[in-house]
Amino acid sequence: MSERIPIGDRTLHVVQRGSGDPLLLIQGMSGTHASWGEPFLSALDPALATISYDHRGIGRSDPAAEPFSIVDLADDALALLDALGHASAHVMGISMGGMVAQELALKAPERVRSLTLGCTYSGGEGASLAAPETIQRLSEGMMSGDRERAIRTGYEINVSPTFAADEAHWPAFLAMATATPAPIATIMLQMQAVGAHDTLARLGAITAPTLVVHGDADLMLPVANGVLIADAIPGARFERFADVGHLFWWERPEQTAALVTAHCAGATNPA
Repeated sequence: MSERIPIGDRTLHVVQRGSGDPLLLIQGMSGTHASWGEPFLSALDPALATISYDHRGIGRSDPAAEPFSIVDLADDALALLDALGHASAHVMGISMGGMVAQELALKAPERVRSLTLGCTYSGGEGASLAAPETIQRLSEGMMSGDRERAIRTGYEINVSPTFAADEAHWPAFLAMATATPAPIATIMLQMQAVGAHDTLARLGAITAPTLVVHGDADLMLPVANGVLIADAIPGARFERFADVGHLFWWERPEQTAALVTAHCAGATNPA
């Protein structure tokens, strides 16, 4: 079911599907509800009722002209749960969405039944963003004026070389990336929000059962970030995907869905 949900003074585009306990899916920078991909969502459908949405300024949600923080995006997520009538939900956030999920779990622990953090970043000592040459390559693609070149550049950086080498994978990604808009101006605002994110010193306060997933061929946010986060959250479980890039759920949809489903099924949050 696809719908537009009023959140304060804006409207967010939301897609709900599947059955079972609610799982709030929080996408990363430039990601939309479509960025989860049909293989991953289909594998979740039998066990979890997924809630995927477009961040403010992205996809089919209302435009965003003013700067915002990761905490603001966490507030959007909480307001969305309120609007949908969920006192609590399992939460999965990837990349920038993982940063949003961290702030959500810290701000409202009683709302998070379990937490899955994928290919994400905490800020603080020991954390690292993409290398300058990776950022430069992405920027050149985005600013080229050639939409398909920009998408192809992002694809090749965000998946592993082995996955990208198989041209059979490209059409589905291209279709997903062109299905809903991700304005460059909003992506720049998201980049500013990511640059200011720092939760490392507070992660020890997270009470939700936590699964951390990271591909060890990730160029956007190196795998050491996942190790750092898992070490900082009490009782967190770390899953490393060998030879997998940033978009681990795109490269390994069934394996990722199985991990998330099992994690949600076994979770009890003391908060």
